[in-house]
Amino acid sequence: MNDVNAASAKVHVSLGARSYDILIGPDLLRRAGAEIARRLPGVRAAIVTDANVAENHLATLQGSLADAGIEATAITVAPGERSKSFATLEEVVSGILDARLERGDIVIPLGGGVVGDLAGFASGIVRRGMHFVQAPTSLLAQVDSSVGGKTGINTAHGKNLVGVFHQPQLVIADTAVLDTLSPREFRAGYAEVAKYGLIDRPEFFAWLEKNWQAVFAGGSERVEAIAQSCQAKADVVARDELEKGDRALLNLGHTFGHALEAATGYDSARLVHGEGVAIGMALAHRFSTQLNLASPDDAERVEAHLAAVGLPTRLSDVPGGLPGAEQLLTYIAQDKKVSRGALTFILTRGVGQSFVAKDVPTSQVLSFLEGALSQ
Repeated sequence: MNDVNAASAKVHVSLGARSYDILIGPDLLRRAGAEIARRLPGVRAAIVTDANVAENHLATLQGSLADAGIEATAITVAPGERSKSFATLEEVVSGILDARLERGDIVIPLGGGVVGDLAGFASGIVRRGMHFVQAPTSLLAQVDSSVGGKTGINTAHGKNLVGVFHQPQLVIADTAVLDTLSPREFRAGYAEVAKYGLIDRPEFFAWLEKNWQAVFAGGSERVEAIAQSCQAKADVVARDELEKGDRALLNLGHTFGHALEAATGYDSARLVHGEGVAIGMALAHRFSTQLNLASPDDAERVEAHLAAVGLPTRLSDVPGGLPGAEQLLTYIAQDKKVSRGALTFILTRGVGQSFVAKDVPTSQVLSFLEGALSQ
């Protein structure tokens, strides 16, 4: 990790000519214009945001860009997962083209993972690829979706099934904006922080068990947790940018989680992405226990920490009920982690010992789901 201190951090994503920095710390939105102008002089910008984020943070970013001499157009979409759609993508693309932005100009997603995925995808396809700078305003986006170049939208067939790999030029993670999040949104983002410890950094998971309350409170522990998470993701992305190998480990909890999101119709009142991931990670550890891969003590430890934070860990925690095991299995089979019809899961041999399991028999998954639905 580069340039880390109690107040701020910088993480470098090493991808050759496509390398970029992740800046982490308070009040970075006020410095965004200067940071962008230094790296991309003479650009114009389209800011893509949602109505909620615009109310809290758009004026700050617009002022910062104006101070740096960057002309900017704002495009505002509706909040929520349902904006990751073909219809909203068309609105964003049209807004960028209406602004007469050129290939060398930039798109700035200002918002959570929905805005980042949507606007990042738009920047990847308009004029066959424009620059973009991520300005994530949720914890989940700061530690996960804004880093690594995955962009996309949802369809009726499932989550993130249409998109492109398109790396940003810069990520600006302003930790102060997280204070405007609801407790639920912050908890949901924390699920992705915990994920990095559960993948292959057991010492980080142990640190989180001791320090999670300080992470929630803010200050140096929050910066440290975000920086550690970004470094973990940067390391994986540098090794496997296009997810042909161990980048798939970043999907721990996501195959179950995405199925739950699809089963709830992407209704954020019932389930948001990070909550789905939390349940998914708990399920992945319990499934690993059922397959005699890991100790029940590890599954209980993971579930206990997620529950202590206030995250859901069981299928029964999803309000409004869920379809049966067969239908959940259908959603899982549609998930993009399926290769040639075989089910692929991220399973574990213990805390921080995750691995890619291919050709998992559907009968075992179905039996596990039937049991999980009854708990």
